[in-house]
Amino acid sequence: MPFRTRAAVTGAAVTAAAALLCPAPAARAASAGPGWSAAPSGADRPYFYLEGAPGTAMTDRLAVGNPSDRAVTVRLRGDGARDGAGAWLLFGTAEVTVPPRTRATVPFTVTVPRDAAPGFHPGTIVATGQGAPGVRSRVPVRLRVTGPALSALTVEQLSVRRQGSAAAIRYTLVNRGNTVLRPRLAVRADGLFGPLLRRAGRALPVTLPPGGRVDRTETWPDPPALDAVDVRLTATAAGGAHDVATAGYTAVPRDGAAAVVLLLAAGGGLAVVRRRRRAGRTDPASVTPAPGAVTEVTDTRTGASSGTGTGTGTRTGSGVRA
Repeated sequence: MPFRTRAAVTGAAVTAAAALLCPAPAARAASAGPGWSAAPSGADRPYFYLEGAPGTAMTDRLAVGNPSDRAVTVRLRGDGARDGAGAWLLFGTAEVTVPPRTRATVPFTVTVPRDAAPGFHPGTIVATGQGAPGVRSRVPVRLRVTGPALSALTVEQLSVRRQGSAAAIRYTLVNRGNTVLRPRLAVRADGLFGPLLRRAGRALPVTLPPGGRVDRTETWPDPPALDAVDVRLTATAAGGAHDVATAGYTAVPRDGAAAVVLLLAAGGGLAVVRRRRRAGRTDPASVTPAPGAVTEVTDTRTGASSGTGTGTGTRTGSGVRA
């Protein structure tokens, strides 16, 4: 009996040491993974691929496998952007219990909104085990929406306001098409006497979804103190999107009432000069007389004038037509 007792104690000690040195099989299995899987049903597919036009409803099936010896409960949900497949997913059941050593298939539907933009709208199916928080499986869903693409961009609510020593050019960009836009913007300003500001087209840190809008401000650090300015914004984007907006801006010193009058007079005079140039007016003295015309020449010393030509009119006095 004493020998058996010592042997039993020795065996217990060895068993305890082995347990401390070597993790139990159950512990190793728990750390290896959830013990269940989620994947597209049917053929061996690493992800779901769906394709359809706006307004289309498409269905597929998710397979949840449970190779373990106990039942597993898994919750399902879609994940992704608001305009992606993850937000358009609807499952036949949001929670499924899979018996031991079996596989369950869960149908789901992706309904594409009627105003969805053509192109790819990816999403993800997330499966989470209920008995083990944080243990989950993610299955990608790649959805392509078909249909003609329309790129349309507008520049709206353009205004220019003085802000201290600078000027703020405020505007709104609106995506009027059905594609995602990454706009570019060019800025120019012209005063009464020439160009004042030139900014070549550059990409903006903005991504506009269909129907999206964004308010932005361009800072003009050195605007003129006295001038009448035309500001012009040109917005473009891929696919042929293009729009132009203009706004007037009058720069006047704070105590410059007289400067306003001077500016308006200068502007009016410049407008007249431009109008005459466009009309193509020339000096009458440089015009060649047409046949039958009468040309009058005034003597600057005597003030008398004489008429020459072959016109049919009669003349009396010094160049006065009768």
